[in-house]
Amino acid sequence: MKIQLAVSRERYEEIKNELESHGIMVDNDADLVLSERNRYIDNLTVRECDGSSRIILPVGEIILIETYGRNVEVNTETDTYQVSDRLYKIANLLDPADFLRISNSVIIAKKKVKRITPTLSMKFILTMAGGRTVDVTRSYYYIFKDAFGI
Repeated sequence: MKIQLAVSRERYEEIKNELESHGIMVDNDADLVLSERNRYIDNLTVRECDGSSRIILPVGEIILIETYGRNVEVNTETDTYQVSDRLYKIANLLDPADFLRISNSVIIAKKKVKRITPTLSMKFILTMAGGRTVDVTRSYYYIFKDAFGI
């Protein structure tokens, strides 16, 4: 059995050693995730787009996370990475004080929003750090307004 750990750095080694002593393998590609209660991740394990290596990415570097079908991409100011988890699983691991879902396919880092442009059709167009633009869909319009106090 393989388990991915989403726990604090302080407890990671302790929990990993305990699980491994019981024959459970800790692997960042596992389908099962063990996490601390009310604990959000500090890092996200991502793959480079060419698929050659994995990187531990601090969540503070993330600008947005976007899904295209089964492909989930994590964008920073300098690079784009891929993850194997579903968007809803990643959303549950991220602190809602720092991240917000703005459509069925996009999660943004609230602090990385540089410009909010309203449209006539109950939408917003966001310009993120690095110049990328994304749309807040109608379904998430009021959630976005509440989160940003608009």
